[in-house]
Amino acid sequence: MWYGSFRDPALLREAIRVSNDWAFEEIQGASPRLVVAAQVSLLSVADAMAELHRVADLGAKAIFLPTTPPAAQDDYNRDSWEPFWAAAEEAGMVVAFHIGTDPTDLSSQQLGIAFRGPGGAVLNYVETTYSGQRAVTKMVASGALDRHPKLKVLVSEGGATWVPFLGDRMTEGYRQHHTMVRPKLERSPKEILYSQVYASFQHDETAIAAVTAMGYRNVLWGSDYPHMEGTFGHTQETLHQLFDDVDATVRHRMTIGAFLDLFPEVGEPPGAAAA
Repeated sequence: MWYGSFRDPALLREAIRVSNDWAFEEIQGASPRLVVAAQVSLLSVADAMAELHRVADLGAKAIFLPTTPPAAQDDYNRDSWEPFWAAAEEAGMVVAFHIGTDPTDLSSQQLGIAFRGPGGAVLNYVETTYSGQRAVTKMVASGALDRHPKLKVLVSEGGATWVPFLGDRMTEGYRQHHTMVRPKLERSPKEILYSQVYASFQHDETAIAAVTAMGYRNVLWGSDYPHMEGTFGHTQETLHQLFDDVDATVRHRMTIGAFLDLFPEVGEPPGAAAA
């Protein structure tokens, strides 16, 4: 997830090809229920587009991007990324950001992960979630998602209730500071977020309210196996705690339905209807 530490564009381009080929042969080929998030070079948008098209021909449905590009590349709100967003939309590719994947060439101060002393572990853990929110904010505010309404974005493992908050905050900023806002959007930031951005969580009790009380339906539950912040060892307990008292339609949406929005070819898991 930290391949942004590469500095040689040619080396990175070839290493990513090898990595993607291995992933599709060993992982994607193991089961139709597995979805590989292919990698692309961030040192060259042209190389990124070329690899996107190549893996699309292999059957890829998702492209992984770190939440912040390396220092040598333009940020995601810049026009240089526009051809890539267009290519991803045309290929039907989900853009998948994973929290905590900022490049290693940015300082800890730039990344906001520099806490020491009491509470440092929790402070730094919470900080890792913000970069996913920033990536989405860049894509909405810059008009990238507005220009490409069929492009879907997934932020993994960063919770879900931040999406309604950002929707309110961005819409307020767009409205109250409209004289300074560029570019102008065809839709409100909240509408863009609610229709094109998906968010996954592991333990968050508030994620249920995002769907039932806040009208944000693109919420996915995930186990994050086998990471220490995941549910390994208590997955069934967690699922019961989260969903036992939740309407069956909402439960299906959060455990299966939103995922199938992104990857419909996977289909309902065996026994899902009975469950």
